Amino acid sequence: MNLQGRHLIAPLDLSVAEMEGLFALAERIISAPEDFSDVCKGKLLATLFYEPSTRTRLSFEAAMLRLGGRAFGFSEPSSSSAAKGESIADTIRTIACYADIAVMRHPKEGAALVAAQSSSVPLINAGDGGHFHPTQTLTDLLTIRLERGKLGDITVGLCGDLKFGRTVHSLICAFARYSGVKFVLISPDELRVPEYVRAEMNDFAEVRDLNEALPDLDVLYMTRVQRERFFNEEDYIRLKDSYILNAAKLRNAKPDLMVLHPLPRVNEIATDVDDDPRAFYFRQMKNGMYVRMALIMSLLGKGQF
Repeated sequence: MNLQGRHLIAPLDLSVAEMEGLFALAERIISAPEDFSDVCKGKLLATLFYEPSTRTRLSFEAAMLRLGGRAFGFSEPSSSSAAKGESIADTIRTIACYADIAVMRHPKEGAALVAAQSSSVPLINAGDGGHFHPTQTLTDLLTIRLERGKLGDITVGLCGDLKFGRTVHSLICAFARYSGVKFVLISPDELRVPEYVRAEMNDFAEVRDLNEALPDLDVLYMTRVQRERFFNEEDYIRLKDSYILNAAKLRNAKPDLMVLHPLPRVNEIATDVDDDPRAFYFRQMKNGMYVRMALIMSLLGKGQF
């Protein structure tokens, strides 16, 4: 399979076979990172972040540096010509003159697709508003695959902001293609999964009570209620503490449950969960760097699977 020159805008841009190939390549990198330290020597990655980011931006930059390439870009729109009114299309045309590959995060849904239509270099969507975040999905699935040895035949609970959560939307769309995947959607009515994402699921249940759902789950994917997605501050305040996972609640969970979170967290996972062996969110974060290394290599024609 060859991903060279392609864009990654939505989770369905990759077939299941292509995702599995990326996971296999990521596992090779994890087992022998020194073998990949020069594969992108001389290549440049541009990071275009119109929204705040810690893990995604730094993991992409770390991924490129560990592959022997270099990274440059901006971490907020006020430090770019976007502050002067430059269009996304013009920005990406400019960046394509300097970089071999680009990563973009933007608060508006569809912005990455608009950019890709004007980009002559591979473009990776690092999150477009409440729409999609495909590389977080690769991170999530790789983490589950590493622990369980496979993907499929699993019950996955998604808890919190399922309406605006782009990580949730991406994960559902990609994971629903595997056999035997059941989703349990845990949210208040105001934050339920949108219809276009709901249409991707074959087997799912919706509940409001986390305690009710917890004993049946193999994976619990916690998310924060995102203040930046709300138009009304009162609605955010009313819903922000809807679900808080703590050590006491985990007593009712399976001994091999995986607790995942795309991070950052606010207070939806108490710190007393961090030392529980079922807490995978920090390992998940590191896996993100490895799968992004595999993706960068593949889009630049340096990866084989």
